[in-house]
Amino acid sequence: MSFNRRALLQGSAAALALTAMPAEAQTGDAAADRLLGRITEQLLRDYPTSATGAGVDKDGRAPLRSRLDDRSASGQRSIKSHVRSTLGQLRRLDTEAMSAEKRLDIDVVRTAFELASEGFEFPYGDVAVLNSNWSYRNTPYAVAQNVGAFVEIPSFLDSSHSITTTDDADAYLARMEAYARQLDGETARVRADGGRGVVLPNFLLDKTLQQLSTSRAAPVAQWGVVTSLATRAAAANLNAAYATDAARIAQQRIAPALDRQIAALEALQPQANGNAGVWDLPQGEEYYAWALRAGTTTNMTAEEVHDMGLEELRSLHAQMDPILRSIGYTEGSVGARMTALGADPRYQFAEGDPGRAEIMAFIEERIADIRTRLPRAFNTLVRGYLEVVRISPDVEAGAPGAYGGAGTIDGSEPGHFWINLRSTSLHTKFDLADLTYHEAIPGHVWQGEYTFRQPLIRSLLGFNAYSEGWALYAQQIADELGVYDDFPVGRLGYLQSLAFRACRLVVDTGLHANSKRWTREQGVEFFARENGSNPEDVRGEVDRYCTWPGQACGYKVGHSMINQLRTGAQSALGEGYDVRAFNDAVVTGGNVPMTVLGRVIDAYVAGALG
Repeated sequence: MSFNRRALLQGSAAALALTAMPAEAQTGDAAADRLLGRITEQLLRDYPTSATGAGVDKDGRAPLRSRLDDRSASGQRSIKSHVRSTLGQLRRLDTEAMSAEKRLDIDVVRTAFELASEGFEFPYGDVAVLNSNWSYRNTPYAVAQNVGAFVEIPSFLDSSHSITTTDDADAYLARMEAYARQLDGETARVRADGGRGVVLPNFLLDKTLQQLSTSRAAPVAQWGVVTSLATRAAAANLNAAYATDAARIAQQRIAPALDRQIAALEALQPQANGNAGVWDLPQGEEYYAWALRAGTTTNMTAEEVHDMGLEELRSLHAQMDPILRSIGYTEGSVGARMTALGADPRYQFAEGDPGRAEIMAFIEERIADIRTRLPRAFNTLVRGYLEVVRISPDVEAGAPGAYGGAGTIDGSEPGHFWINLRSTSLHTKFDLADLTYHEAIPGHVWQGEYTFRQPLIRSLLGFNAYSEGWALYAQQIADELGVYDDFPVGRLGYLQSLAFRACRLVVDTGLHANSKRWTREQGVEFFARENGSNPEDVRGEVDRYCTWPGQACGYKVGHSMINQLRTGAQSALGEGYDVRAFNDAVVTGGNVPMTVLGRVIDAYVAGALG
């Protein structure tokens, strides 16, 4: 695998050392803390939804609870100005007088703002800055089938904005008003971007309009943004007028804003073409190069990422082939045999509610089992506070198969593993355990609790390659702890999951690289052929890559980087290497760019060598 330090992001942050500073150098730390405190508060003002998501919209920050992020062009210009100003302050900060811990904090924050500043140089799109503000994706589009207020805000209000008091309900109504303003702000950007030649591919424009029109056509009283407040206000014995007020705002403010957004997108249909990649946009080649840097926190080129995906896929298929042969699947490609395995009734859950109950029990059993094994993988353990929850049947038709994340910073709310049970055929007995380790423990929920031990700004900032790379590494940890020793077909599910992420490297770069220019159908066909995926299932995946360029590459790049660092640590430490100490070093430092993780592991190795 051609993956080395040359590929890591370079720049001013690369010169930071992680050696210990004298105890008397407290003025440097104090200056850093003051600046980081100011940056934190500015970020929360720019992204008030993040304050709610993190559970810190209380006391002096309570006014943020009534606001949403400003998605208008002027709002984005304001955030861009704040990013530039903040980056200047971070670059002027003297790090020589700081402790190693504080220099690490500055290193992480500065890298985040450097990447964001580069993204804001493009005259279109959304730039991800905060972890709790959909930072898993950058996108050139203000509105798409998986981008925009109409996708994100109803779900946010339902899942993150709690309602137990009249103040909560009043803040919810204020946010409904803000939601309408968000829609209009995005609509103005859609029109402006259309004038620049930034238009969704026609197949995604049609898909987005269908989603918007379907949502708009439902009676206002049945909209989730209305029923969520009405149901929860009634449960809290609040005034029944809140339901009436919600319906009024939806009818008078949100519905007309949705109509305007639909009209703006319909007006762009004559401009739309079938080109799936951002290479077709103004500065498209430069945009994708930045999106890859942001998504992977490396300087890997599209060609390098593409080749890495093909190489990883060959390696993984070589590991899968003998297992498939051992269980009687000997004919055809690995992808074809995995397709057949997925249809094998031995590995299917029952249909309907009995199967749903079986799936939930299966997940709980795997979580209970992995908890007993984790002391063999970590010296430093966290609580792993977790609930397994079915994705609401109201939204599961358009939702992914599963997702997960840690709870609130203060520990008052658990993390969640949301599982889609619209059909039990979405999951098999050979891949569900692996999915559980990725989304829950020791994956996203587990890792998030370590991040919560960092300063608040470090909990807010997030890096796609680290968080998703860790989740894949968590699957690897489970395998190394022996969870599949008595069930080799389960190891096939784990390896297929890694192969799926390798396919992403190939397809994402195939779609967006100017030298490749794949069509949507080429991406779907590659997945179906190489990974044994159902074409209908992966079409939504490919659509996601079209609108979130570079994001899907972070998973396998991050995972491979962690393993490369592990191999280096093993080589340097020899018999002194302890996998628990290495895992601690990776996870206790919090969510970091890959370039910073390399220096964290260098410091761990240096400390272990004495």
